[in-house]
Amino acid sequence: MNEVEIKDNSFLRQFETTINGHLAKIEYSSQERKVFLTKLIIPEEITEEGFKEDFIKSVLNNIQEKNLRVVPTSPQIAGFLRKNRQYKEMLPVGIRI
Repeated sequence: MNEVEIKDNSFLRQFETTINGHLAKIEYSSQERKVFLTKLIIPEEITEEGFKEDFIKSVLNNIQEKNLRVVPTSPQIAGFLRKNRQYKEMLPVGIRI
């Protein structure tokens, strides 16, 4: 896995990284001890193989370090969690994907 350097822009409520001058981001909202990942935006110009997966992993690792739960409301992020079961323990009780 390639670790992607991410920034938590709490003012805009998004995790972001810049690749080749293009901004990729995951928008979120937080409530209590949960982070709702609502939208994944990766510009068409970012074509690096596996970037999307590495970006999502980096964001999830950042959330995990803060001992928060994650609720994926974005279909792309929910699909990633379905394929990567090691992040299943980050889901709140009662949430299934």
